[in-house]
Amino acid sequence: MLPVLITIDTEYSSGFYRSGEGRDRAGNFDRTIAFRSAACRSPRAEAGIFHQMEVFDRHGITGVFFVDPMPALVWGQEAVDAVVQPIIAAGHEVQLHCHTEWLDFAEGNPFGPERGQNIKDFARQTQADMLGWASERLVEAGAPAPTAFRAGNYGANDDTLGALAGLGIAIDSSFAPGFAGSCCEIDLPMGRCEPVTQHGVTEWPIAAIEAREGWRHGQLTALSFGEMRAAVRHAAASNWPAFILVSHSFELFDRAKQRPNPVLMRRFADFCEWLGTSDIAKGTGFAALPEIETGVQAPLMPHNPLRTMRRMAEQMLANAL
Repeated sequence: MLPVLITIDTEYSSGFYRSGEGRDRAGNFDRTIAFRSAACRSPRAEAGIFHQMEVFDRHGITGVFFVDPMPALVWGQEAVDAVVQPIIAAGHEVQLHCHTEWLDFAEGNPFGPERGQNIKDFARQTQADMLGWASERLVEAGAPAPTAFRAGNYGANDDTLGALAGLGIAIDSSFAPGFAGSCCEIDLPMGRCEPVTQHGVTEWPIAAIEAREGWRHGQLTALSFGEMRAAVRHAAASNWPAFILVSHSFELFDRAKQRPNPVLMRRFADFCEWLGTSDIAKGTGFAALPEIETGVQAPLMPHNPLRTMRRMAEQMLANAL
């Protein structure tokens, strides 16, 4: 069966912190990771990682949570513990994420004088020091040593891959071949989703499909349920080694309207329900990925105008609600 990885980039908001709105750790957590209590006017988690894990559990799916430990530079280890421990307790997978913007707010920079919006903005040794420190924060929080990494903003480069290899982190998933405007500078061609070994690390790209002009990114907000289901079916029929989707801890919540987004909530639930009963694909983590075979190909699902029109209509409905 085709391994399908639903990956959740799980992160506090440095933007909220910078604006002064999210200086309190617990408040930032509620507004970016949990979306519960006052954030949703409900005593239950409604849109964040707790809701996502409930849906995963209901359908027998292992979720992959790329957790950013960099806020520990500001709030200490408690910031990481609060995110990692519920995920591990629920039996889901924790991997490493990294938003270097948090260095702007740290009282002391343990990595030297460099600053940057993305990890690619740092020298390779600085990247290695940062990634090693961040990995230790996940382990201290109770997670296994990470085996996979995704850069914040997808902002990795080939030096990042070398730094990961030196730390024994064998997988990167920062390359977004369907997102032409991403910050990623890993030297791989757009529109190519097959995994490759590069600089001692296996790059497992995020999925993409062909679009009217170029490609469309494999993200929950970018593809309708019908497109995701069709893309997984295409990938299984085309012998893809795995299919990787991306979402975020905050993605199901409409911040402008201060409520869960009903269209995205339904899209996420429908896809997980379908995946949980599929006889061609299984929702799983990086531990289940196969060894790369030489010459493996991952042809993209061709553009279908009808599916595009349906997604656009769905998006218009979401904006109107």
